[in-house]
Amino acid sequence: MNDTFITALNTQKATQNWMDVIADNMTNVYTPGFREKQVTFRTFLGGAISDDYEKKVGQGKSTPGTANSNLFLEGKGFFLTKRADGKSIYTRLGDFIFDNEGVYKDKNGNTVQGYILNDKGEIMQGTKAITSDLYQETAMKGGALDVPTTNIKLWIDPNNGKYLGKYDDYEIKGDGTIYGKADNGKKSVPLYRITTRNFHNAAALYEIKEGQFIETAESGKPLLGCGEIRSGLLELSNADFKGNISYFQMAKLQLEVTNKLISTNKELLQNAMQLVGS
Repeated sequence: MNDTFITALNTQKATQNWMDVIADNMTNVYTPGFREKQVTFRTFLGGAISDDYEKKVGQGKSTPGTANSNLFLEGKGFFLTKRADGKSIYTRLGDFIFDNEGVYKDKNGNTVQGYILNDKGEIMQGTKAITSDLYQETAMKGGALDVPTTNIKLWIDPNNGKYLGKYDDYEIKGDGTIYGKADNGKKSVPLYRITTRNFHNAAALYEIKEGQFIETAESGKPLLGCGEIRSGLLELSNADFKGNISYFQMAKLQLEVTNKLISTNKELLQNAMQLVGS
């Protein structure tokens, strides 16, 4: 026979956790790069309990960034960055900047990863060139590319103030190619291609810090990303404010019913104790 009091207590705890997650989603609805948390429930003889939440992987809206180095990834996938220890970190938040040494980094100090290109814009694998068509075809098929990535670096020559000593400016195109610009834009040279990654089960990535994810056995190995990159923009939260209001109302009703059940059980227990003591 099920104990209704224990059932109610378990459900109350799970509902309170649900409401906390919903409140966090609503608070961060305008936080760049925030991923909405989604709570799932499972039931057993002792009531409902919440599983570990998952992250909503859908895309958020774009918003103007603070520099051309900021990036917005339209479509599926993640930017690939690396920590100082070489660990791969995946993120949707492209709040990237070039530091004082010209290294492309996020605000946590992780380095943005890319491929070195030749003057034709082809990815270099040692002395072998990989065409853009082959790269795109592999990405569209959900494949991987066995080419090591590198830190992106556009150092400024103190003698003439130019990027890499010869470029007046840089430009980031939709395919992630970074071009060095010279001669008032007449000269455009491909330098790097920003690396993006995708996963068969992106929702199973593990979040080690807000907006920063690492792969897991459930997510699968990283594949080539195929989203379009837009310079000068950032991705806002993908949290659905109206949807979370509806969830909050549902959770509130569930909590009210559960609290009433707990209160009723307490009253019954008190009445029973009084009868035993009389």
